Amino acid sequence: MIKAVIRHRDFIFRRAATTSRGTLHSKSVHFIVLYDDANPFVSGIGECSVFPGLSMDDVENFSTKLEEVAQMINKGWFNLNAPLYGFPSINFALETAFRDLENKGTRILYPSKFTSGEDFIPINGLIWMGNLEDMVKQINQKLNEGFTCLKMKIGALDFNEEYLILSAIRKEYKEEELEIRLDANGAFQPDDALELLYRLSDLGIHSIEQPILPSQLEEMAALCETTPVPIALDEELIGKYPVENKRQLLKLINPQYIVLKPGLLGGIKSCEEWIKVAGEQETGWWITSSLETNIGLNAIAQWTYTLNSSMPQGLSTGGLFVNNIDSPLALAGEKLYYFPRKKWDLSLFTSK
Repeated sequence: MIKAVIRHRDFIFRRAATTSRGTLHSKSVHFIVLYDDANPFVSGIGECSVFPGLSMDDVENFSTKLEEVAQMINKGWFNLNAPLYGFPSINFALETAFRDLENKGTRILYPSKFTSGEDFIPINGLIWMGNLEDMVKQINQKLNEGFTCLKMKIGALDFNEEYLILSAIRKEYKEEELEIRLDANGAFQPDDALELLYRLSDLGIHSIEQPILPSQLEEMAALCETTPVPIALDEELIGKYPVENKRQLLKLINPQYIVLKPGLLGGIKSCEEWIKVAGEQETGWWITSSLETNIGLNAIAQWTYTLNSSMPQGLSTGGLFVNNIDSPLALAGEKLYYFPRKKWDLSLFTSK
């Protein structure tokens, strides 16, 4: 019989993670560890990727719900095919933990040339919000590391300051040399958004995520229809179940792109539904992590590789933590690798 235990650790950011919603210095993470009591030395591990202030399951009773799920598994009552719609991060953890267990607890969830170390995933360089000097420093570092696609979080500074930073980058690097993606996290007001997008269009911006806050459907649809800069839905996708609701949302808004975060959207299967619906609408997409440790990032990256997308993916946040879990994942500039000879440090999950 399958058994479950819960593990927990606080992870400390190497640098403050700042978005328009605030600043994080640490992140509390829960993991679900599954094992068959007939063979307790083989385990599957899944990460509950709760993003503070954003995840649906960033609620007071989260720990209680997680323990309830573990108890149901231990009693043989849990049905994996009945998603917990209100707790997407638990769905993601269960889905990946069960798949890990099925694959003998090797942390190889999706065998491929990526997991054999023969190939890599191209990723974007992530530029966190900060003051002008800090953001310029981050940008220069990423460019020196060889990144050809940067994703900048905007909305913390005055728009004119951020525009000047982007202008300086574009003067130095043409569109064919450097792709610039923006993530506004809903920082624009609906009345001003189109004007700001027209200003940004002069800079050859690839796309902008969530220019206005979610749940302003008519305003977002109007923006997507008239925008000079392609718009990617991000937070707008959270909480949209079942698949017909996803289809209705994309038909109504008709965005140019969607950004898929398995930990926020209910797991791999849920994201695969989004990809199918996006294909029906001829909507582009890419995959992004959401402050996962290397456990969650490993699952997302392995799955992402199987999708055969040539676009840079948003999988660069796994190195954010001082006390991250050592893994075979490694960055070489804009290339994410999995080196199978490098060992996992799973002492967190084996200690009593």
